[in-house]
Amino acid sequence: MEAITEGVNNINISDSIKKNRIQVSNTKKPLFFYVNLAKRYMQQHNEVELSALGMAIATVVTVAEILKNNGLAVEKKIMTSTVDIKDDSRGRPVQKAKIEILLGKTANFDELMAAAAAAAENGENGDVEEHTA
Repeated sequence: MEAITEGVNNINISDSIKKNRIQVSNTKKPLFFYVNLAKRYMQQHNEVELSALGMAIATVVTVAEILKNNGLAVEKKIMTSTVDIKDDSRGRPVQKAKIEILLGKTANFDELMAAAAAAAENGENGDVEEHTA
């Protein structure tokens, strides 16, 4: 029993579970939830890995493009593959497309985030206000 306990204590979990990976679903959360989460992960880890299967791939690509177009992230690596998922209704494995996009901070990431935080404190939300004469 002691050998089992010692073995469990020595398992290196960090290899199998990445702390900076976001697994995106296209049904559970709104798009900007993932955008804001990715920003937070980049602040903590300097890079973030966005991962998705099947129909959620479009959501991952959109999140990555929003971060790139706002000057917050640069692409480091894009990996595509297919994975076998067991379909309970059909009883046989089904292949699904998978994408993983690794994004890193841009040089001015921290400045942009500080400016956004300052704007939020001043009550600005980036929307254009309508003025009538």
